[in-house]
Amino acid sequence: MPLSLPVDPPHARSLTGVVPEMARALSADSAWFAPATSAIVFVIDGLGSHNLAARSGHARFLASMATKKDVARTVFPSTTASALASLLTGTLPGEHGIVGYKARVPGTHRVANQLRGWETDGLPESWQRAIPLATSLGRAFFVVSKSEYESTGYTRATQSGAQFVGVDDLTERVAEAARIAHQHPGSLVYLYAPELDGAGHKHGWQSDEWVGTLETLDAAAASLAAQLRPGIGAVVTADHGMIDVPRHRHILLGAGDDLVDGVSLVGGEPRMLHVYAEVGQQESVLARWRASESERSWVLSRAEIIESGLLGPVSDEVIERIGDVLIAPRAGIAYYDDRTGDKGPQRMIGQHGSLTAEERIVPLIRLGAFR
Repeated sequence: MPLSLPVDPPHARSLTGVVPEMARALSADSAWFAPATSAIVFVIDGLGSHNLAARSGHARFLASMATKKDVARTVFPSTTASALASLLTGTLPGEHGIVGYKARVPGTHRVANQLRGWETDGLPESWQRAIPLATSLGRAFFVVSKSEYESTGYTRATQSGAQFVGVDDLTERVAEAARIAHQHPGSLVYLYAPELDGAGHKHGWQSDEWVGTLETLDAAAASLAAQLRPGIGAVVTADHGMIDVPRHRHILLGAGDDLVDGVSLVGGEPRMLHVYAEVGQQESVLARWRASESERSWVLSRAEIIESGLLGPVSDEVIERIGDVLIAPRAGIAYYDDRTGDKGPQRMIGQHGSLTAEERIVPLIRLGAFR
């Protein structure tokens, strides 16, 4: 079957190249960035380019620093677990192995949370398969993030080799990143802000709460720019964008539904399902999903998603983590396995994970020496 997938803007950079190119800029050898003495990548979780453009009046500093070409394309799936692993390893999900929010553990009948699974689902240290850039680049690498993330398995898996600095207050976090970059010439600093993503999931990106958080983060970005000493470069980017999916747009998969007939497990997340079929049921499950959902979602087999290259080169160890069928909505809908006891995720409003431009295109805004 020929694939009809969306085309990214031709000028969009790949999120996987951001940190390696920043490192090259420290040696005056980057094709993307001007030379710098040290560099900061400021990741605002959940800030898509479309979100920023639509609310530019509430983010006047970031909007004034950006042009239409200042964008990057995040990975597929467009979700935090996959995207931050790609940013911090320079590899795509098919290589590092974090292929979505939840994925099947090969050889078992269970799905694991790939953001928190080291603590909750017994994921081994080797689950993330790529060498983190904090180790491989051979430079001083600092992570400035909320202190609660310091000891997590995901942090160990994606940021080993870095020096972690926990700062809970956003204003102080930004100031600490600027201070570190000044005091450690030649270093790379990863500055992480999860606040906007949290507001979006809870209230939606079109809410007053999201706008208020955006204003706070815009002020933080302006403060970062003001604190950069001469020669220090910074980039503001994100792991994904966001769309709002109200409850009446939920597709609930219940017991007896044809779409779960022959299905063994459901992983992924509401905007990008990994559907794992029972043995011998792969083709029939694919056919049912295509007949029902192709008008509003991309429905792809495992072989098709691998062939498409969206996951990058897929290592043999990763193949069985990928669903037999993948469903990525084009429309503003979200799929939920309503057979599970936990209905909490159905309260989420802001969502992401699919292939739409709203979810995949993120800012790549240059500050300081990178301007």
